[in-house]
Amino acid sequence: MIEVCNITKRYGHLTAIDRVTFRVEKGEVLAFLGPNGAGKTTTMRILTSFIPATEGTAHVAGFDCAEQPHEVKKRIGYLPETPPVYQELTVAEYLGFVGKLRGLSGTGLTQALERVTERLSLGTVRQRLIANLSRGYRQRVGLAQALIHDPPVLILDEPTVGLDPKQIIEIRELIKSLAGSHSVILSTHILPEATAVCQRVVIINGGRIVAEDTPDQLSARLRKSEKISVTLKAPPINVAERFREVPGVEHVLTTADPHTVLIECALGRDIREDVARVAVGQNWGLLEMKPVSMTLEDVFLKLTQREDEPPKSNDTTPGEHH
Repeated sequence: MIEVCNITKRYGHLTAIDRVTFRVEKGEVLAFLGPNGAGKTTTMRILTSFIPATEGTAHVAGFDCAEQPHEVKKRIGYLPETPPVYQELTVAEYLGFVGKLRGLSGTGLTQALERVTERLSLGTVRQRLIANLSRGYRQRVGLAQALIHDPPVLILDEPTVGLDPKQIIEIRELIKSLAGSHSVILSTHILPEATAVCQRVVIINGGRIVAEDTPDQLSARLRKSEKISVTLKAPPINVAERFREVPGVEHVLTTADPHTVLIECALGRDIREDVARVAVGQNWGLLEMKPVSMTLEDVFLKLTQREDEPPKSNDTTPGEHH
């Protein structure tokens, strides 16, 4: 549904994105993840035919974003970070206006208005001025304008920025509900967002793709060892030293909780039975033992931190938000 092949965007001597390649399948929700200034917004603007790439190609639903912008725009619903709403209009007036811009009229427009109003729970505010709505409702109106023409592709740039926790949950649930019927690119620097709503993650840093996979697979690829968390009712003072004596244990790490330690062993080795035997045999009171997975945040930091390298000149790109 979306295919990006080696797109590069330069502004004079500044390279905003460099040979970016990825694809989004039909019905898939993809997280486009990266720190502020990584090149996310530049990529979104190329995909929406707002700006052309300097090199490379991007296609949406089989149409070239540079050569066939009108065909691309017909098939895309776009929500930029700041919703493009006219605050002097009511919700109904604004969505009707956008629907007409999208080529809807008559019964088709009426049905589209009813559909997006119901889907985004805007019925109680449809006659209110947009200027008088909360940030959460304005974001819903922004999503409604992106969905009014029922496009096969949705591009959402930081859709939950500025929302309160309840509104964030509501917007994430809505995005999850779009999977299957729409192909969605969700641009974000918020890690929980990616794991909450997306099946696959593309991580961009410094204008380049540094990883692409499911959250679980990214974690598995970068993980060098297995870790288990062990919580004891009565751990001895030398608990770390005692656990290091268990065959296969490589490291024992203390935590903020004096009753819990993290035990690390070689990748693929299962030491839980041996650890449990020691804890129970010594009457330390084994309360809990569980594997510890690498979080997406761990993956993100590992892929984007370059301690030995100075910051690159393309870490901040024109049009990126800070």
